[in-house]
Amino acid sequence: MTKWWPEIQTLLATRVTTAKVEAANTMIKNIKRTARGFRNPINYQARILLRSAARTVA
Repeated sequence: MTKWWPEIQTLLATRVTTAKVEAANTMIKNIKRTARGFRNPINYQARILLRSAARTVA
């Protein structure tokens, strides 16, 4: 607890977390895992954008 105390104080003072960023990173990693290596980086980027747009609408 003493190791993370500055971060805990920041959370209590600002109520800001990195949860949305972590969720986005996890989503991108899952896309990468299920894609099994896109050969075209444009298709990979399109898949990420489409998935993130679907999450915001739903």
